[in-house]
Amino acid sequence: MRAYWKCAAASIGLALAVTSGARAEIKIGFGTALSGSGASIGIPYAKGMAAAAAFASAIGDEKIRIIQLDDASDPSTASRNAAKLIEEENVDLIIGTSSTPSTSAMAAVATAKKVPMIAVSPLPPVPAGEGGPWVVSVPQPAPLMANAVVERMKATGVKTVGYIGYSDSWGDLVYDGLTKAAEPAGIKVTSNERYARADSTVTAQALKIIATRPDVIMTGGSGTPGALPFIALKERGYGGPIYGMHALINPDFIRVGGASVEGVICPTGPVVVAEQLPESNPVRAVGMQFREAYQKANGTPAADAFSAYSFDGWLIFLDAAKRALATAKPGTPEFRAALRGAIMSTKEVVGSHGVYSFTPASPYGVDERARVLVKLVKGNWQLVP
Repeated sequence: MRAYWKCAAASIGLALAVTSGARAEIKIGFGTALSGSGASIGIPYAKGMAAAAAFASAIGDEKIRIIQLDDASDPSTASRNAAKLIEEENVDLIIGTSSTPSTSAMAAVATAKKVPMIAVSPLPPVPAGEGGPWVVSVPQPAPLMANAVVERMKATGVKTVGYIGYSDSWGDLVYDGLTKAAEPAGIKVTSNERYARADSTVTAQALKIIATRPDVIMTGGSGTPGALPFIALKERGYGGPIYGMHALINPDFIRVGGASVEGVICPTGPVVVAEQLPESNPVRAVGMQFREAYQKANGTPAADAFSAYSFDGWLIFLDAAKRALATAKPGTPEFRAALRGAIMSTKEVVGSHGVYSFTPASPYGVDERARVLVKLVKGNWQLVP
């Protein structure tokens, strides 16, 4: 699998490496996890980038080249990859990667070296560098999605909720979002259990949660490791509702979790159920365009939420690059600064997950239009009214 994706990455770069006359190509550095514990998410991100390249590989006469690197699900490698892309490849923009810790590592390098970055994993606040912030985040922020879950809990009479999530920054983001939304809603959080992404069991944590007798349980995991709490809780006899976050919308989560994850309710971007949305929803049309591009690039239908984040990051880049090209040439500090400014002034760009607007004070570009609730029914995600 790893060898296949290295070949696929090379193919993307070769397909887009053609230049036109004296014009400089626009170089995009793309980092994702094609191996390691995060590969079940990282590979969909790569497939989404292939769909993006199939959708648009040039801006006018300017060709776009993607240089893709595998960070092996390791934040240190992600940091080194970011430095390599900037220092050796002279990229104009970085897009990545497939976990919050690794994305944070890349963002720190991009900010220090004044290269704009579009994050495709949720991020905690990123300190601004010289000239202001250099990083924006495509995925819906945890508080926005946690609010949707808590609203559902309140509407169904929930008074107590147990929590189990990763022992890293993603687990922190979900827990913080849950607690801030739950208290005003009159819902008590009864536990804060954690586990590492590479753990093989969470039996002890599951027993502690069940002992608090919560009405429902909220999880803060992602991809295949995100199924672990569901399996442990069901094995220990828990029969109540379990909620997740948008980081669980992945075929491998369903495959690994099996019957244990049936019935889970999660917030997610509208693209996951695009065909179930009304025609009036502004995201529906772009969601269907994404699916068409994904099928063209990968030969299979899209079945996850992660690949569409790469696609939306590409749409944000295309919109900003058109404006930046009016003032500077690719491959220069001036173009990177202009591209950063254009990204930070993005207005109402419709994507497959939501409608994006950014400012230097608001690097999280979506609102309530970027979330719906879905329920897993017989292995398929269905829109919750």
